[in-house]
Amino acid sequence: MDLNDIPALNAGLNALATLLMTAGFVFIKSGNKNAHRACMLSTGVVSAIFLVGYVAHKALKGAAAGAGEAIHTQFGGEGAIRVVYYVMLITHVLLAIAIAYLVPKTFALAFKGEFERHKKWARIVFPIWYYVSVTGVLVYFFLYQWWPSK
Repeated sequence: MDLNDIPALNAGLNALATLLMTAGFVFIKSGNKNAHRACMLSTGVVSAIFLVGYVAHKALKGAAAGAGEAIHTQFGGEGAIRVVYYVMLITHVLLAIAIAYLVPKTFALAFKGEFERHKKWARIVFPIWYYVSVTGVLVYFFLYQWWPSK
């Protein structure tokens, strides 16, 4: 494995997090609290591993870059798709920053047994986290598969 493999691995972790969140949602809606807990804890672990991989990739890419070189990946699309990509990217980044606080707070409420507050928070946090997870996978495909820079 080399530096160029990390984005695909991170996209896979985001996709897995999305699947686990979906299962956790289905489980809580059907009243299976134990399965919900297991899925959401697993989602948290997978997301944490993703975050480590993301930061490591940026750090390693920065270390490998020469002075004055950008460490971000250029988007190769042009025209309307470029606008779509950057709107998605900006909302993804801003909401990802928010979930860095919101998800642990929501987990903490559940750990403390404050299930009514947890439920209220989760109704807001879940769709944000889900969006960030799905758009994380889309960002990978936009950058590396569908419109890579030349």
